[in-house]
Amino acid sequence: MRAQRSDSPAAAATPTPGEAQPPTSGEHELVDAGAPPPPREPRRVLVPRWVQLVVLPLFLLALWALARAAGKVLVIFIVAAVIALILNPLVAFLQRRARLPRGPAVLAVYLAFFLTLAGVGFLLANPISGQVRTFTHNLPHIVDEANAQIAKLQHTLDKAGIHVKLVEQGKTALQTLQGKLSKSASQLASFGGSLLTEVAGALVDVVLVFVLSVYMLVYGQSIGRLVRRAMPPGDGTPTDDYPLLAQHAVSRYVGGQLLFSVIMGTSAGLALYLFGLIGIFPDGRSYALAFGVFYGVMELVPYIGPILGAIPPVALALLTDPISALWVALLFVALQQLEGHVVAPQIFGHTLRINPLLVIFALLIGLQLYGIVGALVALPILSVLRETAVYLHRHLELEPWERSPGGLL
Repeated sequence: MRAQRSDSPAAAATPTPGEAQPPTSGEHELVDAGAPPPPREPRRVLVPRWVQLVVLPLFLLALWALARAAGKVLVIFIVAAVIALILNPLVAFLQRRARLPRGPAVLAVYLAFFLTLAGVGFLLANPISGQVRTFTHNLPHIVDEANAQIAKLQHTLDKAGIHVKLVEQGKTALQTLQGKLSKSASQLASFGGSLLTEVAGALVDVVLVFVLSVYMLVYGQSIGRLVRRAMPPGDGTPTDDYPLLAQHAVSRYVGGQLLFSVIMGTSAGLALYLFGLIGIFPDGRSYALAFGVFYGVMELVPYIGPILGAIPPVALALLTDPISALWVALLFVALQQLEGHVVAPQIFGHTLRINPLLVIFALLIGLQLYGIVGALVALPILSVLRETAVYLHRHLELEPWERSPGGLL
């Protein structure tokens, strides 16, 4: 509050103590020249008590019922929205720098996206397919080596007085495995109809996701304006604009997850190649690229991904030498410890900025509702929910619940 002034000219000319003096014309020019206007302080929206008591609980229950009832439809929309949020900065960049209309900018971004995927696939396809062909060609030799190892173990056990028929059992099991691998084509043909049905359903879902994401990108500015009207107003700066905050949250998570997968896949491939060079796991030199790519892709799957990624190299090492299998298993245990204590905290600590307990809870909820796909989209949704909670906490004010003299509401 300012002090009361006298109406005399002398009093009007003399500012009260502590009051800022108005700038002269020269000072005003210096202050305003090139300086952006200060952000306006947004008015906090007051949430009445009856809304807190009735509307908010009913809204949360309605969201939960919608998530359970919508099923796959909701997942398709969520995946499309996540893709649109990821690609929207590129569309805005082309609109701003190349002066393209929004429709052609969306088309250019999708063309670049698919060309990039095709280029990466082309670069990896030849070496990976070569390693797969090598593995298929060497499979009988690998089985023979495994049988020799089992026979050596049988001889050792016989000398120790432990009479267990490992040779016959081992040979039968490995021959059965080899036979199943060689007859996989005929087995697939027996249920080809159901397989084609599943593939057709998956292709329909992929097409729906693609079409919906295109529409979301084309009408992204209209959707942003609608969201701004629905949310409490910000201060007019990009750092307090809710649609931009939600978009940045998803982009940070996706960028962090891709970086995490690349680091872990590269680490696994290099470690297996090093094991092959020093003779611990000789096949590591031949299949390091395929195993590294597979492990990096599996890192995208929460919880079970690292375990699934470690199975092929451990199984191959087990067929050739149990000691090698032990070393390979210890390698992946060390990689998972490195992942959990060093890589993941450093990357996701700067991208998600969410308590690990909430991350685990979100993954379990997504897995329970929609399986692996639900777990994959759980963390992007959690990132958006975090930004939503922070934004609403900054711009909403809950009407206090007054207490009676007796201490009751």
